[in-house]
Amino acid sequence: MGSEIMSDIKRDHILKLLGDGKREDGRGVTDYRSIKIETNCIESADGSAGVYLGNTKVMAGVKIIPGTPFGDTPNIGVLTTGAEFLPMAHPSFESGPPGEDAIELARVVDRGIRESGMVDVEALCITPGEEVWMCFVDIYVHDYDGNLFDAANLAAVSALKTATIPCAQYGKGEDRPLPVTCIPISVTESKVGNTLIVDPNFDEEQISSARLTVTTDDNGNFRAMQKGGCGSITLDELSLCLDRAVEKGAEIRKIIG
Repeated sequence: MGSEIMSDIKRDHILKLLGDGKREDGRGVTDYRSIKIETNCIESADGSAGVYLGNTKVMAGVKIIPGTPFGDTPNIGVLTTGAEFLPMAHPSFESGPPGEDAIELARVVDRGIRESGMVDVEALCITPGEEVWMCFVDIYVHDYDGNLFDAANLAAVSALKTATIPCAQYGKGEDRPLPVTCIPISVTESKVGNTLIVDPNFDEEQISSARLTVTTDDNGNFRAMQKGGCGSITLDELSLCLDRAVEKGAEIRKIIG
């Protein structure tokens, strides 16, 4: 995300702690910060959630409306994800159209949801070739202290999980829950020095050389993956990240319920 200059003293302090398997905030290398999820927090949305991941705060809202299907998928509903970095969230965020970071965040979250088949888009068809439900997921970053990928994933997934299709509003029968089939969870790790750490905070992100986000479904199957940063990740490190994604994904899934 945004880059800031960090003093050599602080950088060396973080690296020294990691060399001993410790972190500034007392966590171990595989520990997440506290996770708090609030659902149905946006009254005007068809589904919504606010996620606090440590001091990182992300909100997501779902809006579902009837619309025309794409020509090549006449029997399939539409699912799209967007992200916005609110200027108040961090000094490095600016107002205006979504930048590269916001676009990448939306794509990573969208891919995890789409490739896992979380939403049964075929069940969103109203009239084949004529009308389908269109589901829009909007992600808003309110406070940035690292690891927006996992916070945004949790917010979007939680919002979708609680979303209701407003059938009655459009004269299409009784309202019904959005057809959700699974809970995709992303786990992000950053490589700081020679150490891979789960759920990096802002300072850790600033001195990391590489990042890997892995999304799994309920059965621990790998559904999406995104690497960031200029540094490399070895095959052994990749294997470690995949194992942790399955383990941590299962733990976080219990929080969502």
